[in-house]
Amino acid sequence: MTLATKLTFLRVVLAPVFFIIYLLPQFFPALFTGGAAWTVPVLWLIFIVSEITDMLDGMAARKRNEATDFGKLFDPFADTLMQITCFLCFVIDRIFPAALFLLVLYREFSILFVRNLMLKKGIAMGARLGGKIKTVTYIIAAAAALLTVSLQRLSLFEFLHPYFKTGSVVIFLVSVILSLVSFFDYLAVYRSK
Repeated sequence: MTLATKLTFLRVVLAPVFFIIYLLPQFFPALFTGGAAWTVPVLWLIFIVSEITDMLDGMAARKRNEATDFGKLFDPFADTLMQITCFLCFVIDRIFPAALFLLVLYREFSILFVRNLMLKKGIAMGARLGGKIKTVTYIIAAAAALLTVSLQRLSLFEFLHPYFKTGSVVIFLVSVILSLVSFFDYLAVYRSK
């Protein structure tokens, strides 16, 4: 395993850890009678480490000349796994609408299908500019939703919670639209090969 692959693999491991920590207070409310405030820094730490490793794995692969076809596919897989995990948590908490989340799932499974078709042609299609922009907007949407959850769990600025939630949904909507646009870019590349 290269350094880049190890960093990518860390995101694969962090995704279910985020999910478990996020939902622990809901699954075991008796253990959290004093509140779930302790989960806030832990969730932020997981989220930030995940995003930093996303940046570092590509840098490591390029700097060490370890870019591989496997890495081109594993990196977006790890990104998607973490993003979908976060989004599912926010859907469960009724911050993100389930319909938008479903569009994200459709897009991600469709990209997976297109990438598999490309592999049959002997091409490992890595992330394109549209996919990278989509990822950045996903990160911003997830951070906005996590901020909303953090304020709720810390019981801070309660009068602002509806505004933070609305802002999170608007950012998520924009990210979903950009993700669908980027899908058609991937589809165009596939058709041109």
